[in-house]
Amino acid sequence: MIFMHNTRPDRTRPHLIGTLFACSIYLFLFLPIFVVILNSFNANKTKPYATFKGFTFEWYIKLFDNPALLSSFGNTLLVAFASTVLSVLIGTLAAVGMHRYKFKGKSAIDALLYIPVVIPEIILGISLLSVFAWVSIPRGLITLILSHVAFSTPFVIFTLRARLSGYDLTFEEAAMDLGANRIKTFAYVTLPLILPGILSGGLLAFTLSIDDVIISYFVNGTVKTFPLKVMESIKSGVAPDVNALSTLILLGTTGIVLLTQSGLFKSEAKS
Repeated sequence: MIFMHNTRPDRTRPHLIGTLFACSIYLFLFLPIFVVILNSFNANKTKPYATFKGFTFEWYIKLFDNPALLSSFGNTLLVAFASTVLSVLIGTLAAVGMHRYKFKGKSAIDALLYIPVVIPEIILGISLLSVFAWVSIPRGLITLILSHVAFSTPFVIFTLRARLSGYDLTFEEAAMDLGANRIKTFAYVTLPLILPGILSGGLLAFTLSIDDVIISYFVNGTVKTFPLKVMESIKSGVAPDVNALSTLILLGTTGIVLLTQSGLFKSEAKS
């Protein structure tokens, strides 16, 4: 008697291995975030706060009794919002101008835009500190904002230029043929079409600003941002109220991401 064997390949094992591999990657990425959230409910009140002793919401209440921590977070938001607005304004004008016009030195400017992105942050921080000392600008909020604009603007330009790569100039030509001037054409035609790129660049600039440590360390003066405050607290152990504020920031940023993915900020070109 001849027995027929199933010669079809077993696809279960490769699928299982791929699933386990993907789960291990996500575990590696999100386990530190889960630890921060868990420690924000830690009932341990003694340093270095490493031992988990039960759940409590006390740190979310005590968070608002820590003026130094709240002040550092306020400084972070102020710097992030101000630098994002300036980065978006400068980056939008630069990206649109470089996409639309050809001029001498354009390729050199393109190459120079990558320098703040590829060089180590510690070198950029020292360079900015030297410039501020040379022009006698006292370190503080102003130097923090200018520094964040310096390293955020190239990211806005790159993001917006990716959006402009498929931009059709005939939309503007049609608007001007119908009697619109350049200002109205930009406001009613160009801006709505490139708005997704502007928002993406702005969110990227805001994210880069809100968690910067190295560059801020060199130019902050006496102004403390939330990342610098966290870095200081590492020496004695990160307090659970810091973890509580980090959790609230995480929830806020997650909400922003979900909002942007919901399609609220998406715009479609109308022909």
